[in-house]
Amino acid sequence: MNGLSKIHPMYQFSLKAFSVVFRRAVGKASPGDSLQQRVASLTDSITFSVCQYTTRGLFECHKLTYLAQLTFQILLLDQEVSAAELDLLLRPPGRTAVASPVEFLSHQAWGGVKALSSTEEFYNLDRDIEGSAKSWKKFVESECPEKEKFPQEWKNKTALQQLCMMRALRPDRMTYAMRDFVEKTLGSKYVVGRALDFATSLEESGPATPIFFILSAGVDPLKDVENQGKKLGYTSNNRNFHNVSLGQGQEVVAESTLDLAAKKGHWVILQNIHLVAKWLSTLEKKLEEHSENSHPEFRVFISAEPAPSREGHIIPQGILENSIKITSEPPTGMHANLHKALDNFTQDTLESCSRETEFKSILFALCYFHAVVAGRRKFGPQGWNRSYPFSTGDLTISVNVLYNFLEANAKVPYDDLRYLFGEIMYGGHITDDWDRRLCRTYLEEFIKPEMLGGELSLAPGFPLPGNMDYNGYHQYIDAQLPPESPYLYGLHPNAEIGFLTQTSEKLFRMVLELQPRDSYAGDGAGATREEKVKVLLEEILERVTDEFNIPELMTKVEERTPYVAVAFQECERMNILTREIQRSLRELNLGLKGKLTMTSDMENLQNNLYLDTVPEPWARRAYPSTAGLAGWFLDLLSRIKELEAWISDSAMPSTVWLTGFFNPQSFLTAIMQSMARKNEWPLDQMTLQCDVTKKHREEFRSPPREGAYIHGLFMEGARWDVQAGVITEAKLKDLTPPMPVMFIKAIPTDKQDCRSVYPCPVYKTCQRGPTYIWTFNLKTKESPSKWVLAGVALLLQI
Repeated sequence: MNGLSKIHPMYQFSLKAFSVVFRRAVGKASPGDSLQQRVASLTDSITFSVCQYTTRGLFECHKLTYLAQLTFQILLLDQEVSAAELDLLLRPPGRTAVASPVEFLSHQAWGGVKALSSTEEFYNLDRDIEGSAKSWKKFVESECPEKEKFPQEWKNKTALQQLCMMRALRPDRMTYAMRDFVEKTLGSKYVVGRALDFATSLEESGPATPIFFILSAGVDPLKDVENQGKKLGYTSNNRNFHNVSLGQGQEVVAESTLDLAAKKGHWVILQNIHLVAKWLSTLEKKLEEHSENSHPEFRVFISAEPAPSREGHIIPQGILENSIKITSEPPTGMHANLHKALDNFTQDTLESCSRETEFKSILFALCYFHAVVAGRRKFGPQGWNRSYPFSTGDLTISVNVLYNFLEANAKVPYDDLRYLFGEIMYGGHITDDWDRRLCRTYLEEFIKPEMLGGELSLAPGFPLPGNMDYNGYHQYIDAQLPPESPYLYGLHPNAEIGFLTQTSEKLFRMVLELQPRDSYAGDGAGATREEKVKVLLEEILERVTDEFNIPELMTKVEERTPYVAVAFQECERMNILTREIQRSLRELNLGLKGKLTMTSDMENLQNNLYLDTVPEPWARRAYPSTAGLAGWFLDLLSRIKELEAWISDSAMPSTVWLTGFFNPQSFLTAIMQSMARKNEWPLDQMTLQCDVTKKHREEFRSPPREGAYIHGLFMEGARWDVQAGVITEAKLKDLTPPMPVMFIKAIPTDKQDCRSVYPCPVYKTCQRGPTYIWTFNLKTKESPSKWVLAGVALLLQI
């Protein structure tokens, strides 16, 4: 429990609160006929009670992390798994990029298999998969492989070893496999998704134990407090129920209300305490003061939103530690979100407008639009570049605007309505141009004249309903809405695989960070933490090359072309990075040998090396990347090699690895500069044209006469059809297919052909957002709006 604050600063638990839960669990444990039975019953009762107490205060996305950590620690304690095995799951051996010999496994998955096969427990796994490809294909392509038996002898491996294989073969199913693992180990009561009802939590609270609601957008947990209060006779009419909303200069009122309630045994709700940072220490003292000698019926309920970042966290530890924390999150999935959107209205709303058919159709389409923009968030950067606080207020105001416009105009002003909804009501939150385009495209697809002719589908298999009454619409959703899938949002099913894979990677990274620092020393776990760090440190120092000697290189250059300028800039930035890597590692090395005092920077570096994360001082001087340290370092060596090859004869490579630059924009701008110099064109009236070739990089012997061939890009959300030369639907499970070599040249802006193209954003990493570098116009036979909704983009690294 104590380690959870590493995940989120709201997760604070005190020993005092823990011992209360512990004692209560001892009282609940069933008696046993023997000492052994009694101990087992006590252990079970305590583990489950503590687990329930903890999980109700965790966000949904962190519950499985906590359960996994709990399970692993119990298994280690009982010596049912070894630390070395657990390490293999949490920190799989380094994957090298190897070509997969079987079509049902990606190169990346095959890299994972090869890495596992190099360990004793998984010797020959790679050979068996190749030799029995048919049965492995069936297993890997199964809808829920975690429920299937592994082929051949591999089904006899331990549950933990099977998790290791699953992580290599189907990382997107790991959250499900992990849940099954917890269920098999601890029992199904640990994974049942029912939340504790509020009345149970209330029984556990007291004058010294407030209930603390951790808020999420679009949820009002205080309804539960009011309803329970009513049942027990606490209401504002009875003057024994006080609701104080902070952030409006209400601090003095809150203090006097707490004093009164503590004396008389009333209930007090303090809403949004995160809005009064300076007053929080006073509140902490007040709660402590009233925790003793108050009326036994006195209760405090607190609500606050978590800070968006760890640095912004202001809620005092004392308040959090002693409270029962309850998270309340909005429902997920299109079904729940669409019902919830419609719940903001009534039969009266539907009958209020004189143009009933138009009003009802657009209102329902707006509800679907609202559910889509809210639900799309779960797909991460492929859903939205940035996260936005869309709220039900945006929806209700849009419906008011709709009503006013329909009453005032003879014809439905579709353009005006879309503009108001997309650029002002919802668009007012949006700060990214590509997200604005996405929002606008949804409205163009959902709100248009065809909607009145009954020929508009909001999603495949979900036509816009005709004229119905309020309950009819709710029934229509239940009867007609297809099951939850990315298709409902205009995305390809791969978006879900990508999102689940990232979720599982995050899960294991968090569990790895939660492992006790000093655990497993001398536990047959092989090398200790310090030894592992030393080995890695020496390996990196050995392989990092010397700095580029820029003054010497400059003397060899005949002409300072824009391309040569880019190459020198890149060398300078590389020198800054490698200098910092060598300096910090040498310093840490002396620290580990006892020749220097360990500083907090050195300890952080040691931690990063152990946890396979890129140290912040290196990342700050480098380029955006989502890779772990091992992958990041191999990538760094490739970039150095590429630069060395270019600098050695200062001639442009036949095809340029665009990914290899710190600043890819500078290279793309250089293409325009050299063309502008050659033809004496003004730079601000030029643009880049992108033609996708049919070849791979090996087939090019020399660079083009003008412009450049570039390679190393991937497409996410769709794929490139090489033969037809257009964007086309992605293949299932192939999340980021590589692009062929692309020919980039500069042309005057007025010469560019904008027909049948999709303006495709290019990003440095799959985090998208601030890593945007350029827009390439790619040919498409289908409507560009399809690719907008599918979140199609080019990525320089995956």
